[in-house]
Amino acid sequence: METKTASNILPERKPKWLRVKLPTGKKYTELRSLVDKYKLNTICTSGSCPNMGECWGEGTATFMILGNVCTRSCGFCGVKTGRPEDVDWDEPEKVARSIKLMGIKHAVLTSVDRDDLKDMGSIMWSETVKAVRRMNPETTLETLIPDFQGVERHIDRIIDVAPEVVSHNIETVRRLTREVRIQAKYDRSMGVLKYLKQQGQRRTKSGIMLGLGEAREEVIQTLHDLRENDVDVVTIGQYLQPSKKHLPVQRFVNPDEFEDYKTIGLELGFRHVESSALVRSSYKAQKHIN
Repeated sequence: METKTASNILPERKPKWLRVKLPTGKKYTELRSLVDKYKLNTICTSGSCPNMGECWGEGTATFMILGNVCTRSCGFCGVKTGRPEDVDWDEPEKVARSIKLMGIKHAVLTSVDRDDLKDMGSIMWSETVKAVRRMNPETTLETLIPDFQGVERHIDRIIDVAPEVVSHNIETVRRLTREVRIQAKYDRSMGVLKYLKQQGQRRTKSGIMLGLGEAREEVIQTLHDLRENDVDVVTIGQYLQPSKKHLPVQRFVNPDEFEDYKTIGLELGFRHVESSALVRSSYKAQKHIN
């Protein structure tokens, strides 16, 4: 089957800086046991995140709501695309219980896109945050939201429940957006981030993947655009191909380049910049609250 790409350039072998040790430690072992015993759904495990051991050790985990089938078909994402199942209205309580069982200090919530729903899943988002707050009053929250097609009344439901951080990923540079995020729009995502801040959201955050064929100047322009829209935190990491059906890696970015982007980001005025090959959206998420 053809890959989703206009280019079939093969990158070099995966470099040593992308090799990670298996997670260990008492806290990780305890949480892994709970996840397996109660069949808890975390992106950390289902996505085989390389930072799982570190994040769990610090009391952070990421949960996905609204099912595991997405209505969009992004070229980079390993989540299944198709017709989603019906909304499970018991899900808010299930997520809240999972967070309580795991003793999570900082929870990150994310979801598939649900363009099939009139509210695009925003009501479930709101109810889940409320349930987590009720059952885990000491737990802080980050919501990594879809764009809700830019519809303000849906975004307002997130703002109204006041998570400590609201994140929406730009993912790539303007030129590559149509190929990488097929049903998304660069300016619409920037508009979502701008609207969040205009409506009083205290912390906003976004993420970029590198290695998809972007030029240095394009990455820097994207960082400028994020700052112009008052984004506080940015994460920059290496794209890795989930399967042969997905966009191939064009290049493995050198650690020095990630450090360069971090310096540029801090000079632009971001409050936090996490930039290295293994960085993912929720990496060190608990640091981004203050």
